[in-house]
Amino acid sequence: MSNPTSTPSHSTTDAAAAIDVANLSKRFTVYEKRGALRRTRTEVAAVDDISFTIGQGEMVGYVGPNGAGKSTTIKMLTGILTPSAGTVRVAGRSPAAQRVDLARDIGVVFGQRSQLWWDLPLLDSFDLHRHLYRVDARTHAQRLQELRELLDLGDFERTPVRQLSLGQRMRAELTFALLHAPRVLFLDEPTIGLDVVSKVAVREFLGTLNRRHGTTVILTTHDLDDIERLCDRLLIIDHGHLIYDGGLEQLRTDFEPHRTLVVDLATSAEPIVVDDAEVVRVDGPRQWLRFHRVAVSASTLIARVAECADIVDLTIEEPDIELVVARIYHDGIGGSQPPPN
Repeated sequence: MSNPTSTPSHSTTDAAAAIDVANLSKRFTVYEKRGALRRTRTEVAAVDDISFTIGQGEMVGYVGPNGAGKSTTIKMLTGILTPSAGTVRVAGRSPAAQRVDLARDIGVVFGQRSQLWWDLPLLDSFDLHRHLYRVDARTHAQRLQELRELLDLGDFERTPVRQLSLGQRMRAELTFALLHAPRVLFLDEPTIGLDVVSKVAVREFLGTLNRRHGTTVILTTHDLDDIERLCDRLLIIDHGHLIYDGGLEQLRTDFEPHRTLVVDLATSAEPIVVDDAEVVRVDGPRQWLRFHRVAVSASTLIARVAECADIVDLTIEEPDIELVVARIYHDGIGGSQPPPN
């Protein structure tokens, strides 16, 4: 198996990087009471010696269990926190030292926090944004019109923010974060609490934004569906350590290499017997055959099944990426690695 934290083949060189992180650490001092008058001092590493590079225009998922270090990392990338050790460059700037300048190159959306003025109509928030970021009126108007069309803002842009639905507010937050045309967009739980229709709309917009403008997107979320539909690359952090950096398909190959062929037969039958596959479930004329993606290709297995059974329909089921990641959280990289087949 390849090293799970090695740089993926599609990473870019440092010169073309939107984000470059080297040996980044953040430690906090925690005090605990020991008796009435004493307390002990402990140093806790929230982020511990992580390194990665994200190229211009990449869409990358950054995930981990609660308390793993995701939020601390993002706060260092956006200049809110100063690293204890290591270096970080975002859009060519040092976030903590050049926080004001960096603000013009990044956009940030936190799903549970608002950047909008609660009692003002949405358009007023957008106009205030123009003055805060010193965007000229013509450029602002052009950018707003594009985002208005992509995010369908017309029906509620004159409504006070406090009266917006959650889905409307998220579209407004995305617009606010993107009006100054940032090079890098940080998203923290952008679809939390949204209904299915709103989630699809947000995902489609982000894909269009990335294709049209080459905006680099860093997505932190517990909703792995967002990651799977938007990102080709995944970073997993746990206990402050970066434990995986690679593609989603490689993650499946390394940690859950089995796929399932689901076949609908003309009539109910005994479990199908073919090489390199095992029937794991039978429900009337439908059978589920589990097979290893390296041992046999799906097309070869389908041909074998067709030779001994009358197939009406079939599908291939990939392992659920959420279950794969959850197992890595629980067992760690070593514990999640399957035994050799």
